[in-house]
Amino acid sequence: MVETQHLAFWQKFFDSSLTALDPGRRLKLHLFILICRLFGSTAVHLVLEAIEVHGVRKYLSLWTVYRDQPLGHALKGILMDEFKHEDVLVTQLTERKINPEKIRNIFLGLNDGLVEILGAVSGFFGAFGDALTVLIAASTAAVAGAISMGAGAYAALNSEQEVKTTNFNKKQFLGEAAESLDMEETPLTSACFVGGAYIVGALVPVLPVLFGATTALASVITAGLVAVVLSTILAFLSGMDVTKRIAMNIGIIAVAVGVTYAIGLAAKHLFGVSV
Repeated sequence: MVETQHLAFWQKFFDSSLTALDPGRRLKLHLFILICRLFGSTAVHLVLEAIEVHGVRKYLSLWTVYRDQPLGHALKGILMDEFKHEDVLVTQLTERKINPEKIRNIFLGLNDGLVEILGAVSGFFGAFGDALTVLIAASTAAVAGAISMGAGAYAALNSEQEVKTTNFNKKQFLGEAAESLDMEETPLTSACFVGGAYIVGALVPVLPVLFGATTALASVITAGLVAVVLSTILAFLSGMDVTKRIAMNIGIIAVAVGVTYAIGLAAKHLFGVSV
């Protein structure tokens, strides 16, 4: 009912009688339906929450521009509907599935593993040019990186937990109100998410070498495609601009590959590194 009213408002505002989706949006809708059918209720909740986030973000950006104009009043009413009604349907009636901490940990690990090991693969090919040497070196770096990332996540969350516990005990002693010590994730859980995601991301540039690639090109192409997919998913779940997110990640990959390959070539020519 609420969405029907919103649709009627925008049709009237744009003086449009459009009643059907264009081909691109129809394709997106069918993709969402397929994902929901494949992964069940969890996927349904994720999609609904992500759509809610996108809708609120767009309405807020419009309201910021038109807040002092007649359109601003209408947008305020729509936003109130979003916050009061849709939040009840999507968030309060089901357990929230989009956990910011988990999203951060998973994509932090994935992105770091992908970019760092892609850079290592590029640099090793520049220096050595031998696929077996690159595979051994990159795999070793991937394992070390995963352990380091997991340990870092564990130490960071454990330190945060200790600080919260100290502050809680202090306020309890002083008789002041204190926030709950409950945390959405334990240090060990966070470490497992980050370290595991790092390994998955690291496999992306390593697998082409494992299956016979003799240059860094296959790893770069594979990593670029995966980065596009990851960027799209992350942008969708968090309400970010998809194009901006993809461009940023591709730019980071391009810089990492260019710099590390140049360093590898320099090491080869200046210091005589060879296999």
